[in-house]
Amino acid sequence: MKKPTPNPPEIPTDPTSPYTSIDSRKLHEAAERALDHYLNPAAGIMATSLDAEPMYLPNPVYDTESLLANASENLGSASEMLNNFAAVLDAGHRRTALGIAQLVALGEAAVNQALDNVEPKG
Repeated sequence: MKKPTPNPPEIPTDPTSPYTSIDSRKLHEAAERALDHYLNPAAGIMATSLDAEPMYLPNPVYDTESLLANASENLGSASEMLNNFAAVLDAGHRRTALGIAQLVALGEAAVNQALDNVEPKG
C-alpha cells in the first residue's frame, strides 16, 4: 500500500545550528562580530571615550553658570526633538513622547531657574 504523502525531510540533530556549511559558519561569525561591535563594546572603545568634549569631563575650569547654560540648551533641544518626533507617532506612542517632552521641559525650567539664581562672576 502506498502512502498519499512523501516522507518528511530528515531533521538535523540541532535545527538551530548555523554551522550547516562553511559559508554559513563564516556568515554567523561575521554576524557575531557585528553584534559584538554594537552591543558589547570592547575595552579599547572605552578608552577612546576620553576624546569626548572636554566640558563633560571633570574640569574645574567650567563654572556653574556655563554648565547650567549648556544643560538648559541641551534640554531645550531634547524637548524640541521629542515634540517633532511625537508629531509622526500614532496616538498611544504620541502620548508617551509628549509626556517625556513635558518632563524634559520641566527639567529645563528648573535649570533655567537655577541659572537665574547664579550670581555672575564680574
